[in-house]
Amino acid sequence: MVLFEVKSVKEAVNIIEENINITDKGFEEVDLFEAAGRVVYSEVQATEDVPAFNRSTVDGYAVIAKDTFGAGEVVPAILEVIGEVRMGEKTELKISPGQAVRISTGGMLPENSDAVVMLEYTHPLDDKTLLIEKPVAPFENVIKKGEDIATGEVLFRKGHTLRTQDVGALAALGITRVKVFKKPKIGIISSGDEVKEPDEKVDMGEIRDVNTYTLFSALKALGAVGIPLGIVRDDFDQIKNTLKLALENCDAVIISGGSSVGTRDLTLKAINSLGEPGLIFHGLSVKPGKPTIFAAVKGIPILGLPGHPVSALVIFELIGRPLVNLLMGRDKDYGVYEILAKCDKDLSSAAGREDYIRVRLEKREDELWAVPVLGKSGMICTMSKSDGLLKIPPERVGISKGEMVEVILLK
Repeated sequence: MVLFEVKSVKEAVNIIEENINITDKGFEEVDLFEAAGRVVYSEVQATEDVPAFNRSTVDGYAVIAKDTFGAGEVVPAILEVIGEVRMGEKTELKISPGQAVRISTGGMLPENSDAVVMLEYTHPLDDKTLLIEKPVAPFENVIKKGEDIATGEVLFRKGHTLRTQDVGALAALGITRVKVFKKPKIGIISSGDEVKEPDEKVDMGEIRDVNTYTLFSALKALGAVGIPLGIVRDDFDQIKNTLKLALENCDAVIISGGSSVGTRDLTLKAINSLGEPGLIFHGLSVKPGKPTIFAAVKGIPILGLPGHPVSALVIFELIGRPLVNLLMGRDKDYGVYEILAKCDKDLSSAAGREDYIRVRLEKREDELWAVPVLGKSGMICTMSKSDGLLKIPPERVGISKGEMVEVILLK
């Protein structure tokens, strides 16, 4: 494999998809309180109708719609009131032409009724006589039986990520537990002689480990389980042994640092010593993040990220997210949100390379502007101050102020 035969982001994601062995790691059942954000393992089918009866959406009177046709303020329809249906009660009432039943929002429509007249368009003459001043169409102000969810309807298919509203739909069906994919375990390794734990004192030339914590948080946000495996020194045996441990216990491995050509190539040598196929590509045509590697050992993917915290996070967003999504059983593009905004400054770029500029978003009158947050790739606070990544395509050599650009939102 030739080092730094760089790939575009799209090429890299396609290569990852082609080379990872997505085996079925099984499922677990979780209750609804734990279901949001989990990925459905097998399709969920409705076993009952929602609602289970024709239901009123307003306070008013249940009627036969055709009894109201032609009604108005001058010549209202006159109906006989035969009873009332309260919210939450089953009714045995049955109406005939010329009759109406008082009903509350959410109430069950009496047999034969097919519409509800809103209260404000009615005037009771007495307890038994009602004037209606506005006609209603059949099933106006009514949710029909099964209109929300019908028996036999496939509600969620395998690979669907459950959202807040999805949990509500499951509760409406009486489903309190759901089968979801087991969360993939992703080993996290930081490498470098200069890297120290956050609670350690650092001397000149040393830095605290940022990547373990940012990557752990990013994995948690995606629904995966990050397994911190500590800091390894620039030592072949230590890197190899830690990678071996990760491969034995995890579904994928992310290692940051040690991916630049030259003195930090020990990671590559360690990976290639552990099994086939080893290194698959080294280098992305991206700034920041060119010295990125992707490898696999016996079907377990290994993603090597740059050591600089900003570069590591940017590359994780671009190709780490798709990798984790695939391991979780969902579409690789899940959770990627792009918007359009106007660029606040002139920006330059190199042809043939994708540039990702950190930006914060500002609303100015009715327009959204992307304001570059400039700083070098080692400055983690530039990410904290950013709302997204402005993409400069490889065919461009820059962006002009005021030009509409794509921004990938950061969460």
